[in-house]
Amino acid sequence: MNNYKQNLRANEEKLFQRYVLISQSQVKSSSENSGPSGYYYQGVWRALGGHTVRQFNNSAISECLKGKGVHMYGDSTIRQWFEYLNAALPDLKEFNLHSLKQVGPFMALDYGNNVLVTFRCHGPPIRFPSIPTSELRYIANEIDGLTGGTSTVVVFGIWSHFSTFPMEVYIRRLQSIRRAVVRLLDRAPGTLVVIRTANPKALMLYETITNSDWYSLQRDKVLRAVFKGLNVHLIDAWEMVLAHHLPHSLHPQPPIIKTMMDLLLSYICPKNDLIIILVAFKEYCAGFFQVCQYRPDAQPMWSPAGCQSPFRLAEPQRLYHQLPPFEF
Repeated sequence: MNNYKQNLRANEEKLFQRYVLISQSQVKSSSENSGPSGYYYQGVWRALGGHTVRQFNNSAISECLKGKGVHMYGDSTIRQWFEYLNAALPDLKEFNLHSLKQVGPFMALDYGNNVLVTFRCHGPPIRFPSIPTSELRYIANEIDGLTGGTSTVVVFGIWSHFSTFPMEVYIRRLQSIRRAVVRLLDRAPGTLVVIRTANPKALMLYETITNSDWYSLQRDKVLRAVFKGLNVHLIDAWEMVLAHHLPHSLHPQPPIIKTMMDLLLSYICPKNDLIIILVAFKEYCAGFFQVCQYRPDAQPMWSPAGCQSPFRLAEPQRLYHQLPPFEF
């Protein structure tokens, strides 16, 4: 192993020397307050940053994404999120764009709830075996093409395909994306931007020597440093995979993906949003109550099954006191 040498082309050695200098200067500021971002308790991720992570079932996901356009960009670890939503929501129908499985682009639409979900892989460097040149799009250019707004969610993750390249290449790409994000937030401040970090992976001998988690960790630190100070949210995939009992994998297993999606959806629908509460209340009460109407000009209200003695809207506490305690 000590005699292993990678064949470098002319002047590539200089790039790797520059990489050491750049990585040290860029990462120093982001390493000062390092620490875990959360932990698992009874299989549920608990974030330490003060943000509450809720559990979303399929109906809650539909309610949360109603009227939203979710645009995903990146590598196959982001494609996993598109595939998760596509499988979890029965009303989300994927269009057949005759795209390659690994590359995309992909598009899915829930017409009834006005939900649009898209995915597109990032531009080169990229290690997919084949991809049409017409589909080689850069994330910065795609973000510049978005109008943005409160109904727009931008999600991206870019790291895996850069781990075998000099850090300078990765830093320049992130700087380009950062400028596009700044322009997006300037023209549409209500746009939600979420970034997925790198994660540990299973390592064979060749990867341990040439593409170990050490390289991914350096890029993870640089990504955090580049986007520090912007109004963006991070999905700490590194900590979520590291803290889980399942083995490390480049493509985390479904329980971890579910955790990541719960955090993403918690950013889209924060705790002060009543959507999830109303959905949980409706589902919980479905066996005991039905929507009734006190009189033709009254608003719909919850009352005991049969609607024989509906409650007046002026007395909501009488209704709540009859419900067994429950948690959201």
